[in-house]
Amino acid sequence: MHVTRRTGLALGLALAAPALSAKAQSMDAVVNRYATIRDFRLRNGTVMPEVTLAYETYGTLNAAGDNAILMTHGFTSSHHAAGRYAPGQAPPGLAEDAAPSWSLMIGPGKPIDPARHFIVSSNMLGSSYGSTSPRSTNPATGRPYGPDFPHITVADIVTVQRLLLEQLGVKHLLAVMGTSYGGYQAWTWGTLFPQAMNAIIAVNTAPKSTAGPAGTAAQIARLAQDPNWNGGWYYDKPGGISQVMTEIRVATLKNYGIEAQLEGRFPPGEAREAEIRRLAAPWVRAFDGNSMVVLRRATESYDTEAQFGALKAKVLYALTTTDKLFPPSIAPAVMQKLAAAKKDARFFEIRNQFGHIGANTESPDWVPTLAAFIKSAGG
Repeated sequence: MHVTRRTGLALGLALAAPALSAKAQSMDAVVNRYATIRDFRLRNGTVMPEVTLAYETYGTLNAAGDNAILMTHGFTSSHHAAGRYAPGQAPPGLAEDAAPSWSLMIGPGKPIDPARHFIVSSNMLGSSYGSTSPRSTNPATGRPYGPDFPHITVADIVTVQRLLLEQLGVKHLLAVMGTSYGGYQAWTWGTLFPQAMNAIIAVNTAPKSTAGPAGTAAQIARLAQDPNWNGGWYYDKPGGISQVMTEIRVATLKNYGIEAQLEGRFPPGEAREAEIRRLAAPWVRAFDGNSMVVLRRATESYDTEAQFGALKAKVLYALTTTDKLFPPSIAPAVMQKLAAAKKDARFFEIRNQFGHIGANTESPDWVPTLAAFIKSAGG
C-alpha cells in the first residue's frame, strides 16, 4: 500500500513485541499486538515522537497481500472483534474472556472467514486498551498527556491504521468494516485513500458528524461533574473519575439497547439496574475519560459527504431499525448523495429490537447480505 506524499506522514515505524506478523492466528488463542510509529505528523502539523497502536489479527495474509479486511471499532469499545484471548494476551483493561464485538460475523464459515481472509482489528489512536492515549506518558513531561493530548482527527486515526497495514504487508484491502465511530473510520478510509480497498461497510453510523465543538464542550461538562475531575488531571486521585464514568456508561448501555437484551432475564426494576451497573464496571475501570474528549473532538471536522466523488469502493450502508443514534430515516439523504455521485452503493436495514448494538446480533437476512456483499467485492 503506497502512502502518498500528500498525507504528510513520517514513515519511520518500529516494531514492538510481540513482533508484527501476518501468520495465521488461532481464533481460540488471539494475541493482542502493538505497533510503534516514530515521529508521526498529525494533520495539524504536530509531530508525536512515538505512537503505539494496539491490534489483533485472525487468518493469514495471502501472497498477493490483498485478502485483508480491516475492522474498526466504536467510540468507547475495544478492538477485540472475534475469538478468545490466549492466556495473558489480552490488552490492558480487557479480561481474557472478554466478549468480542463481531462474533456473529467473524469466524470459520462466517461472512468474514479466517480461512479466506486476513482480518486486522485495530484500536484507535487516542482510545484506551493499549494505544497511545491521554493517559500514556508524554515524553516531554514524563507524566500522562491528560488534557494536553494533541488534537487529532478521524483522518489521523485512519492514517495510523494505514501505516500499520503497510508494515503487516497488506498491499490492498478487500474491505474496511466498522460500526458507529468505526463507521466514521470506514467512510474516511473510502474517501481519504480511495484506491486502497474494494469495499467499505459502514454500519449504524453516518458519513458526517453534526455535533461540532458543542459536542466536545458537552462531553467535558459531563465529565467535570465528577468531584475528582480537576480540569482533566485526575490520574493521581483515588478512584479517578469513576463516579461520573459509571453514570455515563450506564446511560450509554441503555441508549444502545441493553435493556432489550436483558428482557426476560431481568424484569424492569432494581435487579435490572444492578445488572447494568455490573456490566458497566469493567468499562469504567478500563476506559479513560480524557479519551472520550479526544475522540469526540476528533469528529468536529468529520464530514466525508463532500468527498463522495472520490469514492472508488463499493459501499454497503446498514442501519438498525431501532437505533436511536443513527435511525434509518437518515439513509435516504445519504443514498441520494451517493447516487448523485454515481457510486456503487446499497442500503440494508437491520431489523431487530437491539438498537445501536443491533448489527452485532441476529436479524433477518443481515448475515447473508453481508456475506454476499463481501463476495461481490472479491472475497
